[in-house]
Amino acid sequence: MTTSQERIIPIDLRTEMSQSYLEYAMSVIVGRALPDARDGLKPVHRRILYAMHELGLLHDRPFKKCARVVGEVLGKYHPHGDTAVYDALVRMAQDFSMRSPLVNGHGNFGSVDNDPPAAMRYTECRLQALTSAGLLHDIEYETVDFADNFDGSQQEPTVLPARIPQLLLNGSSGIAVGMATNIPPHNLGELIDALVAVIHNPEITDLELMQYVHGPDFPTGAQILGTSAIREAYTTGRGSITMRGVANIETVEQRGRPDREAIIITELPYQTNKAALIEKIAEMVNEKRLEGIADIRDESDRDGMRVVIELKRDAYPRVVLNNLYKQTPLQANFGANMLALVNSEPQVLTLKQFLSVFLDFRIESIARRTRYELRKAEERDHLLQGLLIALSQLDPIIVLIRHAPDAPTAKGELITTYGLSEVQADAILQMQLRRLTALEADKIRLEHDELQAKITDLQDILARRERVLEIIETEVAQLKTNFATPRRTVILPGEGELDDRDLIANEKAIILVTEQGYIKRMPVNTFEAQSRATRGKAAAKVKDDDTIEHFLTCCDHDSILFFSERGVVYCLRAYQIPASSRTSRGTPIVQMLPIPKEEKITSIVPVDEFSSEEYLVMLTKGGNIKKTELAAFSHIRANGLIAISLEEGDQLRWVRRARVEDSVIIGSRNGMAINFRCNHEQLRPLSRATRGVKAMKLKNKDELVGMDILPAAILETLDIVTEAETEDIEAIETIETEDIEITETTEESAEVPSTGIVGPWVLVITMGGYGKRVPVAQFRLQNRAGQGLMATKFKNRKTKDKLATLRIVNNDDDEIMMVTNRGIIIRQAVNAISIQSRSATGVRVQRLDEDDAITGVAIVPPDAADAEEAE
Repeated sequence: MTTSQERIIPIDLRTEMSQSYLEYAMSVIVGRALPDARDGLKPVHRRILYAMHELGLLHDRPFKKCARVVGEVLGKYHPHGDTAVYDALVRMAQDFSMRSPLVNGHGNFGSVDNDPPAAMRYTECRLQALTSAGLLHDIEYETVDFADNFDGSQQEPTVLPARIPQLLLNGSSGIAVGMATNIPPHNLGELIDALVAVIHNPEITDLELMQYVHGPDFPTGAQILGTSAIREAYTTGRGSITMRGVANIETVEQRGRPDREAIIITELPYQTNKAALIEKIAEMVNEKRLEGIADIRDESDRDGMRVVIELKRDAYPRVVLNNLYKQTPLQANFGANMLALVNSEPQVLTLKQFLSVFLDFRIESIARRTRYELRKAEERDHLLQGLLIALSQLDPIIVLIRHAPDAPTAKGELITTYGLSEVQADAILQMQLRRLTALEADKIRLEHDELQAKITDLQDILARRERVLEIIETEVAQLKTNFATPRRTVILPGEGELDDRDLIANEKAIILVTEQGYIKRMPVNTFEAQSRATRGKAAAKVKDDDTIEHFLTCCDHDSILFFSERGVVYCLRAYQIPASSRTSRGTPIVQMLPIPKEEKITSIVPVDEFSSEEYLVMLTKGGNIKKTELAAFSHIRANGLIAISLEEGDQLRWVRRARVEDSVIIGSRNGMAINFRCNHEQLRPLSRATRGVKAMKLKNKDELVGMDILPAAILETLDIVTEAETEDIEAIETIETEDIEITETTEESAEVPSTGIVGPWVLVITMGGYGKRVPVAQFRLQNRAGQGLMATKFKNRKTKDKLATLRIVNNDDDEIMMVTNRGIIIRQAVNAISIQSRSATGVRVQRLDEDDAITGVAIVPPDAADAEEAE
C-alpha cells in the first residue's frame, strides 16, 4: 500500500489542464494551421512539395498518380489521414484558389461550383515550373535546416529555400487554437517590385510600398471597392476588404421574341461558390426578395464564366444589379488577418514586415548556399593541388607507388614524403593513367585557376552584404520575367479616394442622347470647324424612326445630371459614358441608369462643382419654372433623386445652371422670347420636391422650345431696357442698341458689317437651318409670366419653319455645334453667323436634307488651359 502511494504524484488539475492544453495549442499552431512567414507554407504543403521533388516530378517530367504522391507523403513525412494530404494537394493545383498554382494537375481537380475533385487514383500531378524555380531551387546546397521525420528514419526540410514571397503570392487561411489567419493572394510582379524597393530603401514605409503592391490580386479576378481597407490591412495587419463580382448590363437577343436586358456575370469574388450563388438568387426571386428577374442561366464553359440573369421588361437593370450586390454573395468581404509564424511564434505582420522577414531569410539562404559552394570549391581545389604536386613529381611518385607493398603503405609514404593530406593521397592513388597526358595536366591547371577565382568571388559575397542583395535582386528579376502575369483584380476607388478622374485627361467631349434612349460620348476634336451653310458630318448611326434628342458639350471630369420627364435626376461622370466613334449607335441608356425603357431623359446638365451659390433653373412643358440650389444635387443616389414635383400630364423639359444675379431667357416655337431676372423677387428658391411658378404666357398652339441663362457679369455691361421704361411691346420691336446699327438681312445679303459690335448675343436657330445673332440688349427685362417679344421672323412660312432653340453666346471666338434629328453634326464659329435684329429672318447656317431639321445646339467649352487663364 505504501509503495502504491509513493507512485502517485499529486498535481493541481487546473495546472495540468492548462499545461496540456497549451502544448496541444502550440502543436496545432506550429505544426498544422499556421504558415511560416519565410516560405509561406504549412507543414503539409511543404511535405507534399518536397516529396514530389524527391520523386522527380518536375514540370518537364511525366505526370504521376496523385495516390503515389499521397502515399509517399504519408509513409515518410506526414502521419495523418490521406484525405487531409490529398485535399491540400488539390488546392495547390486549383487555378481559382491559388494566384500562382504550385502543382500542375491533370484530371478533375474540382471547380468554382464546389464540385469535388476526382479520387486520387484517377488524377495525376507534377510540380509547376514556378515551384521548382521559386521554392525548391538550391535545396541541395544546405540552404535550409533539415530535421528528423516522425520516426527518425528520414530527414525533411523545416522550411523551403523560397526565392519569392510565396505567403503573399498565394495567401493562406487557417484556424488554429485561439487564433486564425487569412492572408489574401497578390500579384507576383508587384511583390517583386516591392521587394526590390525594400532592398534599395530599407526605411521604406507600408504606405510607400503601396505604390508597388496596389492590393490583393485574386485568382478569380473581380473588383475591390476602395483602398482604405487595403491600407488598413497593410499597415495594421487586419482589415475587411470588400470584393465585388464583375457584372455588365447587356441586351440579349432572343429568337422569335423581343430583345431583353440581362445582367451578365463574368467574374466572382474570391472563394465564392458559383452554383451556390445561382441557387441563392433563384431562392430570393421565388421568395419575392429580389424583383425584376425573369430567368437565370449558367452559360459558363471552357472559355470563361458567364452567368446570364435575364430581366423583366419593366425592370430597372441598374437597380436589380445593386440589389444583387447588396443581398447576394456577388459582393462579399475578405477579412484579412495577416498572421504567420516568425521564429515559430505567431505574429500579426504588416506588408513591410512580411517583406523584411522574407528578405532576411533570403539573405541567410544565400549566405548558407555561398558557404556550401565555398567549402565544395575549396575541397575540390585542395584535391587539385595534390594532383598538381603529383604531376610535378611524377616519376618519383610512380617509383614510390610501385615499390610499396600495398595501398595503405603507399598512401602513408605519400603523406610523409610530400606533405599531402589523406584526401590528396587517395586522389593520387586513384588517378587514371590517361590523366598523365599533357592535355589532361593542362585541364587540371585550368580548373585550379578557375576555382581560385571562384573562391575569391564567393569570399567577397560573404564579406559584402551589397553583393548578396544584388544576387537577390537579379534572381527575383529573372523570376518576374519568366512567371509574372498581369493583374486580374481591378481596384475601384472609394469615396474621397483617388479615382479615375486623377488618371483620365480632362478632355472636351460631346454627349448625344437619341429619342429612343441611346447615349454616346465623342471627343470634340472629332469635328473640325466648318464653314457656314455646309452639310456637316454624321455623328450617330440612328435608325429611321430614331432622332437625336439631346446634345451637349462638356469635359470628361464633369458630373452629368440626367433629368427625366417625370422630374427625377440621375448622375454619371462624363468619362463613365462609353466613348464611341462618329458612326456608332451608342449604348442604351437603360444599361447605365436605372430608368424604364418608356421613360425619357429630357434634359442633361454638366456640372464641374456643386456650389451652394449656384442654382438649377427648371422649366416644364406646361410652363412652370423654379430654381433650386445646385448643392442639393451633390449626392444623388444610384436610383435617382426627385428634382421637381409635376402636375398631372406635365413634364420636366429644360434645366440650366444660374446665379441669383443672372437672367433667364425663354423661347417659344412661334418665335417669341421673354427675359426676366433670376433674383428672389422674380424667382424665389424652392426645395427639390416643389412645383414652381408660371414662366411665360403662350398663345394658342404655341409651345416652349428652350431657355438659356444670361450671366450677371454681362448684364451689368449692357443697357437693357426694362419693362418699367415702356408699356407697349410693339414699340420695342425696332429698338437699336446704343452705338450699334443693326440691319435686317436676307440669306442673299446675310453678311453685315459688325465693326464695334460686341457680345453677348442671343443665338437664334430655326429648325429649317437659319440662324442669327441678336444683341441681348434688344430683349428688354420683363416680369415673369408675360407674353415676351418677337425673337425672329421665319424665312419661308410655306415650309412652316419654327424656332429650334435660342442660346446665349458671349464671344466671337466661341464655337457652337448643331445637330439634326438624323444625327448630322456641324461645328461652326459664332462669328460666321451674322448679327441681325429681332425682326430679321437670319442666314442659312446649315444645309439640310429634305425632312431633316435642327434639333439641338451646344456651346463648345473652352480648353482647360484657357479656362485657367480666364480665371
